[in-house]
Formats: sequence, C-alpha cells, structure tokens
Amino acid sequence: MFTGIKTSKANKEIVSDLTKKLGLGAENVIARIAFSCSLAKGKKMDLLQIEDAQGKEYTSKVLFGENIDIYLSAVCVHYNLYKTDKDIGKYIKMHVDDGLKIIKEELSKKDASGTDFLINKIEKGLKTLV
Repeated sequence: MFTGIKTSKANKEIVSDLTKKLGLGAENVIARIAFSCSLAKGKKMDLLQIEDAQGKEYTSKVLFGENIDIYLSAVCVHYNLYKTDKDIGKYIKMHVDDGLKIIKEELSKKDASGTDFLINKIEKGLKTLV
C-alpha cells in the first residue's frame, strides 16, 4: 500500500526553488506536476536506478490529495500493476524525482511564470489528441 515518498536529496532544493519560481502554491503542487510530466513522457523507470530518499517527504494524502486514486491508477496502468503492489511508491518517487529534473531543465532554457508553464503543457497535451 502506498503511504508516501521522499524525494532525492538533490531534488529537495529543486522542489523549493521551483515552488518559489512558479508560484503555483505549496511544494506538493510542484511535486504533482513533476510526477505528471515524467509519467506523460511514457518512460518506464528501472527500480535498480532509484535515487536516495533523503529529500522532501510527502505522505500520500499530501502528495495527491483527494485524487490519489487517479494518480495511483495512472501508475498501475503504466506499469501493469495492481493497486496494492509493493513497488508503487518506488515508481511514484522515481517519477517525481525525474519530473523535477525535467521541469528544472525546461525552465533553465526560458523564463516563464507558473501559469505560462502550465498553459504550455496543456497546449502540448491537447495537440497530441488531435
């Protein structure tokens, strides 16, 4: 059962910096966006490549709020797992860590507000539907 995660030590500072830079709310909002960005890339994480867990800690409720079932379902579908699989938390942690790096890199190439960043992501997502 998924109860929570801890980001990598390196990502502890990144999540704080992105939270301040984008101004979208609390750190868990950036962590949710990071998770979604990483999962949307379609990449399958290798559990042997998991980073340390010495960073920011999120309980499952804080990380995903009332929508936890939706986020867990996305991981289950992506990895073909059942919702009680012991590795779900590891996959979530890896996607949060990966997504934080993706967002940091994207924003290092251009300066954007949090709203601009989200609108850009939504537009790219909608284009894939057409």
